[in-house]
Amino acid sequence: MTAIAPRFGPQLIRLLLVTAVLTVGLLGALAGTASAHAALTGSDPKDGAVVDVAPREVTLTFSEQIAMGDDSIRVLDPSSKRVDVAKMQDLSQGGTVRYAVGLKSGLPNGTYTVAWQAVSADSHPVSGAFTFSVGAPSATTATVPDQEAGGGLVGTLYDAARYISYAGFILLVGGAAFVLACWQRGASVRPLQRLVVGGWVTLTAATLVLLLLRTPYTGSGKLGDMFDLGGLSDVLDTKTGAALVSRLLLLGAAALFIAVLFGAYAKRVTEAEAEQDGEGNAEAGKAKADLAFGLSLGGTVVAAGIAGTWALSEHASTGIQTGLAMPLDVLHLLAVAAWLGGLVSLLVALYRVPDLERAAVRRFSRIAFTSVVVLAVTGVYQSWRQVGSWDAWTDTSYGQLLLVKIGLIAVLLGAAWFSRRWTGLLGEDAKTSEAGAEAEPEAGVDVAEAGTATDPERATQLARQRTALATARKKRDRDADTERSGLRRSVLIEACVALVVLAVTTALTGTEPGRTQEKEVSRTGTEAAAPAPARPVNLTEPFDTGGTKGKGTLRLTIDPASPGTNLMHVWIDGPDGKPMDVPEVKVAYTLKSQQIGPLPVVPERLAAGHWSAGNVQIPMPGDWHLQVTVRTSDIDQTTIEKNVKIG
Repeated sequence: MTAIAPRFGPQLIRLLLVTAVLTVGLLGALAGTASAHAALTGSDPKDGAVVDVAPREVTLTFSEQIAMGDDSIRVLDPSSKRVDVAKMQDLSQGGTVRYAVGLKSGLPNGTYTVAWQAVSADSHPVSGAFTFSVGAPSATTATVPDQEAGGGLVGTLYDAARYISYAGFILLVGGAAFVLACWQRGASVRPLQRLVVGGWVTLTAATLVLLLLRTPYTGSGKLGDMFDLGGLSDVLDTKTGAALVSRLLLLGAAALFIAVLFGAYAKRVTEAEAEQDGEGNAEAGKAKADLAFGLSLGGTVVAAGIAGTWALSEHASTGIQTGLAMPLDVLHLLAVAAWLGGLVSLLVALYRVPDLERAAVRRFSRIAFTSVVVLAVTGVYQSWRQVGSWDAWTDTSYGQLLLVKIGLIAVLLGAAWFSRRWTGLLGEDAKTSEAGAEAEPEAGVDVAEAGTATDPERATQLARQRTALATARKKRDRDADTERSGLRRSVLIEACVALVVLAVTTALTGTEPGRTQEKEVSRTGTEAAAPAPARPVNLTEPFDTGGTKGKGTLRLTIDPASPGTNLMHVWIDGPDGKPMDVPEVKVAYTLKSQQIGPLPVVPERLAAGHWSAGNVQIPMPGDWHLQVTVRTSDIDQTTIEKNVKIG
């Protein structure tokens, strides 16, 4: 927030305190809640099922719309050979999202592994696996190919293009807003023109790259597939593809806006200034005001539309309260652009323009303050919506990145405080300095005045000489102004920190929200690797869900803890050592090294405090990541995580 006027200092402090209190209140009240994310909700055959006859196909049902390619579902036999054939089928109807893949005929008895990977509706790579058996369960050596949706070189390029697109949007919208709202004479200043046009070119190019990369990003992972016209056609049928195409169309309207801003509007500003000096048309001021109103209204609509293409295809479009989250996300993006884009524009003007008025800096201060208020309000809501619990701030990658972002913004506000102080020390407007400069004699100019009336060429040369001398004088005065130099340095620091903030923000858009990661590690223990025990596996772990009667001890056994069919027992004991009945116990296994899982297990309740599952299929040996979720009330639950050795 560059150069906030002195009277805003106490208000900003109060705003930050109120924001902190609201964050604590909202997150504290809603700790422990969870929401749905793209996940496998059903399959045919079911996980762990034993069927008499090999099925002709495997179908998967998901909780929300996802993007999948022909190679997104893989079925592996016990020897790790693929047995799926033909093109994947989209069987989705109405609100049900279902995909199927055919199998080879005549499959022998044994345990088969189904591994899937896709990209969820909010652009996050998701994956999982489960097993079923034909005839009877068997040992399996199935390994999942080293292929990850949204990863590798394609994922890196996609993330880079996403970052560049955000940067282009900020320069385009923030630069144009700076010209219209803060420094109208900037419409005819070449460095600012290049900045805004550069933002448009950057955003347009990055959007095209994102559209082309979408096919390999959601499917094969092969960079060469970005030019697959068939894949591009499929992308255009998705929500993200439609959003990217809409962005390109809106950028066409933005090009027209830029042409008017730096053409007709710049001319009107020049004519209006001439009118103020008594040398121009008396109607120029009104024409400029009318055109400025039209540009402001049209530019706001186009900018909001472009911001809406992100809200339509990322976090705001999924999860809870999407009807409120999407418009607030648009408002958040516009505030970011006005703040950071205006910051870069101010930096360019301070370094490249010798006669930037103090009034322009003060006008940007007010806009920056308003942007910070909007960011605080929308940021609190987004934090509650995406994080959801206190533990998620530290136990999920999304929460950790959000903490880093908050810290960087605090640094940014600290640098802005120094900018505000330098603004208060700035000298009078550049026009005052120019008036004094005009009183200074220009060596070599007055001597030649007499001959200019009869020599037009000499008059032109003399005009160029005057302009060069005036520009040199302004630059010299600017460089000698210690207050302006100090402001340039502080704004430069702000801009550098803003680049890092933008990088963290980009990473957040590609990270699954903390509310949906469901990684609430037990408060009494941290995620750690358990030593490889002798078979069977026996685990004893305390837990605390944080609610009333939320403390207890979990005991779990897996027998024989080897690939194939296993028997699992779970006991829940209260603090007094007696059986403790709880509403729900869930277990999941993940083999991270082979990208298999999580394989969910829902044990049956046998008695108070005792649950069991008699057909737990573990497809292969390895260090499996075990997650046991214990829920003690409607809102209180915790997940205990351990690594166990199987086989």
